[in-house]
Amino acid sequence: MRTRLIFVRHGESVHQVDGVVGGPHGCTGLTALGHDQAQRLARRLADDYAAEPPAAVYSSVLRRAVETAQPIAAAFGIRPLADCGLCTWHTPPYADGMAVARFRTEHAVAGGGVFRPFEDGNESWAELVVRVSRAIMEIAHRHRGETVVLVGHSETVEGAFHALAAQPIFRAFDLDVAPASITEWVTDHDTGGWPPARWTLRRFGDTTGVARA
Repeated sequence: MRTRLIFVRHGESVHQVDGVVGGPHGCTGLTALGHDQAQRLARRLADDYAAEPPAAVYSSVLRRAVETAQPIAAAFGIRPLADCGLCTWHTPPYADGMAVARFRTEHAVAGGGVFRPFEDGNESWAELVVRVSRAIMEIAHRHRGETVVLVGHSETVEGAFHALAAQPIFRAFDLDVAPASITEWVTDHDTGGWPPARWTLRRFGDTTGVARA
């Protein structure tokens, strides 16, 4: 009864290149390179999982993730499902589309950190981890014994280390999650059982044949 969660970070995005906060309005989708990466991701995943195709493809609700998920889902003949729990930071509306540098300096919160937000009105890291982890575990429980693709952001991939590997909210290491990369976790345990299933990290940040500049 193997459950396989395949995490994909979205391809290169316009907001990323422009250096702006990419909320619901500030995110204008993928760059031309990002669209190319999404197409190559779809072909790569279709080859890798031809024998055990995913039962579902989920994405965050942000345009860059949706545009990455669409060709992946199409490659398997299914429709992508949007889940806001997989989103990156839920930034405040006033910051949507603002330059990231300005948001982090002019709206910084004194003493911001794990349990206090870094910027005024933003989520704290702990809030983000709990939200993303809950979404991951709900999907894992819903698709016990199946393969699922989750298209999101670097924070979505990081969330898996908390949800699946029981890492503390304040980790002792950082993760460098490349755009258009693949991270895979598997377990043969019951994802709805107790104690929690023990997961294996099969690959992290794999961009082989996908993310060329």
